[in-house]
Amino acid sequence: MSNKQQLEKIRNAHGFVAALDQSGGSTPRALSLYGIDDDAYANDDEMFSAIHEMRTRIITSPSFTGDRILAAILFENTIDREIRGKGSAQYLWDEKQIVPVLKVDKGLADEENGAQVMKPIPNLESLLERGKQKGIFGTKMRSVIKLANPLGISAIVSQQFDIGRQILESGLIPIIEPEVDIHSPEKKAAENLLKNTLLSHLDLLQPEQQVMLKITLPEDNHLYDELINHPHVLKVVALSGGYSREEANARLLSCSGIVASFSRALTEGLSIEQSEEEFNEMLDASVESIYQSSRT
Repeated sequence: MSNKQQLEKIRNAHGFVAALDQSGGSTPRALSLYGIDDDAYANDDEMFSAIHEMRTRIITSPSFTGDRILAAILFENTIDREIRGKGSAQYLWDEKQIVPVLKVDKGLADEENGAQVMKPIPNLESLLERGKQKGIFGTKMRSVIKLANPLGISAIVSQQFDIGRQILESGLIPIIEPEVDIHSPEKKAAENLLKNTLLSHLDLLQPEQQVMLKITLPEDNHLYDELINHPHVLKVVALSGGYSREEANARLLSCSGIVASFSRALTEGLSIEQSEEEFNEMLDASVESIYQSSRT
């Protein structure tokens, strides 16, 4: 596996990032939307096995290939499991030419100053090493901004970059994700504060260091142009954040230079009840619509 090949793919190829990283908190809803109710599993092990079956069905589908998908974000539990006899990350790259990325955060702390920073990430160093051994290229970690509060936004971005530097030093590329809640009454003001805070932290990185940024689709379509063109930014990707796939795609089309990193919007409409043909057709339509919206 070539890290350089993967870096060039992220930098230069057309496509988007598939977020398949539902964790303990978000898995029950993802399974419910897929048609598996919570009475179908008795404990976390059974729940994670069920979501792995769903992810495996997506990843092995002929509609899910590196022609349109740059990378896939995986939950920690997923990298310890196999897909068709190979480690999940290895399968993604070897069989699909899709770059594997690992979600490393452990969820959100309580809201303070209109923001939720990440909970501590114990054993991060060993997790990064394990990820590298399994073929992981980069990481993802999420914080959430609720209000246009400079203290809260500064706390989020400072934490993201502090951990991001540790990830860079381990040899992986971090995806820094300071999500702005789409329901925030101060969404536009929060996004303006966030952009300026991100720029100040990016300017402090070492000359050779690059990160990816994962942001909420902004109210101002050109707000993040400076980030897209910043020398320390490998790629800017956008989360769907609760928007429907249709609305997320429409907003993305208006944001030149940003590509999708959708989770729920990617799997919208998929069901365990579908035949393989129906499932693959639905997934193909979803992938194609997101791919086309990411080509601006």
